[in-house]
Amino acid sequence: MSTQEARPPLPPFNLDTATQKVRMAEDGWNSRDPERVALVYTPDSQWRNRAEFPVGRAQIIEFLKHKWATELEYRLIKELWAFSDNRIAVRFAYEWHNDQQQWFRSYGNENWEFTENGLMQRRYASINDLAILESERKFQWPQGRRPDDHPGLSELGL
Repeated sequence: MSTQEARPPLPPFNLDTATQKVRMAEDGWNSRDPERVALVYTPDSQWRNRAEFPVGRAQIIEFLKHKWATELEYRLIKELWAFSDNRIAVRFAYEWHNDQQQWFRSYGNENWEFTENGLMQRRYASINDLAILESERKFQWPQGRRPDDHPGLSELGL
């Protein structure tokens, strides 16, 4: 295992390490930094995101650049759903608006599979979008990492 590319916590996961891995992923995505986010995936990582199938870090970076150029003011919350050995399942919701100021809350589930050094080698995401009014937003922290005292999905009833 290359320590240079190790991304702890490492599998096999327990409740604490799986929960930590989920929060780290949420924090990374809330940074909206495609290059930073891509580093937690293997160089040949395979994705399914809706109907798109990026493979490898270069395609992941391009995918994320496009995503955050069109999903404006993006804010995400992830929650651990299940885990075993080197796999984690999460549910998530994120809020964003398009260039016409229409707000959405996107709901989804992800299945992740990790290598022994903690890099994600597979990510399968299913996502649905719900148009919402700006007044219905629940994720209103300043852009970036969700504050520790901000409620999670279960506390928000999502």
